[in-house]
Amino acid sequence: MHSYNAPMSRVPQPLKDGAPLAAQAALARPGLDVNGLGGPIPDLGTVLAPIAADMQAVDAVIRERLNSDVALVNTISDYIIGAGGKRLRPAVVLLVARALGYKGTSHVLLAAVIEFIHTATLLHDDVVDESDLRRGRSTANAMFGNAASVLVGDFLYSRAFQMMVDAGNLRVMRILADATNRIAEGEVLQLMSVHDPSVNEARYFEVVERKTATLFEAGARIAAVLAAADATTEQRCASYGASLGRAFQIVDDMLDYSGHTEEIGKRLGDDLREGKVTLPLIHVLRSAAPEQRELVVQAVRDGNGDFEAIARIVTDNGSIAYSGRLAEREVDAARQAIRDLPASDHRESLLHLLAFAIGRDR
Repeated sequence: MHSYNAPMSRVPQPLKDGAPLAAQAALARPGLDVNGLGGPIPDLGTVLAPIAADMQAVDAVIRERLNSDVALVNTISDYIIGAGGKRLRPAVVLLVARALGYKGTSHVLLAAVIEFIHTATLLHDDVVDESDLRRGRSTANAMFGNAASVLVGDFLYSRAFQMMVDAGNLRVMRILADATNRIAEGEVLQLMSVHDPSVNEARYFEVVERKTATLFEAGARIAAVLAAADATTEQRCASYGASLGRAFQIVDDMLDYSGHTEEIGKRLGDDLREGKVTLPLIHVLRSAAPEQRELVVQAVRDGNGDFEAIARIVTDNGSIAYSGRLAEREVDAARQAIRDLPASDHRESLLHLLAFAIGRDR
């Protein structure tokens, strides 16, 4: 049995602005060719078809384990889970486990654990960010108040750890405990960086590594552990998850400046209003003309300003395209990480999940 150590942060190096545009519009639909995957962006239902039964089992576990004899816990939990969501993190657990030939059922329980941890972070995030819209409807804190949302988030965390114990695998527990701790560190790092226009790519990716990539990575790694994969295969699966997580977050940050509110389920410009300096802004702040840069700096510091003007500056300076290229680079790294897995429908779904992550519009 191999001991688990938290991964060293892999901070992508900035691209040169003159690099060819692999995707002039990284969010173009359809027909985006994601580093050789080819074809149109697949819909999520098609991508996850090989694990449809497993996903239904995960949903059943989630509903069962959300049950509490405290009425408000049930009300808020039902509200959050009822909002839907892509379930990408649990899907990674299921797909990697099946791609490695796992025949048991513990992957279902652990996929639900991953979703509980993720949902808890969303509850806490929305309180910290004072968000009032997620997935196209009011956030839990807007509906039930900050205190209730924080406490139900704590309930989900603690229920997740109860479920980890039920899985009966000490190494899995260590991986998930370390991941949860890193996510909390990422939240604090992000809080320390708000309204700070000096944030650079290294700092940005340090937050992304902890806040987003860590849970994708942990999900892929625990699936490999369940399948009794060798150390090299386990690390490659973990690398796939981490790169997928980074790409997913970059696209999220692009959509805040290039998406549509009705599609992404939140108000455009929320990151700017919250003082978050994400990758598109970091690129603008080093490439825009001085007067444009000053407009962006003030907007970051104040948390307000002419969002439409800022969005135009971001687009006109190639910052969306630049961010897309970095996301594509992560997708290519993820694809390379699993190239030696045995051919199967599950492996193909892992590849198509990359295309979905980078080509989605929500």
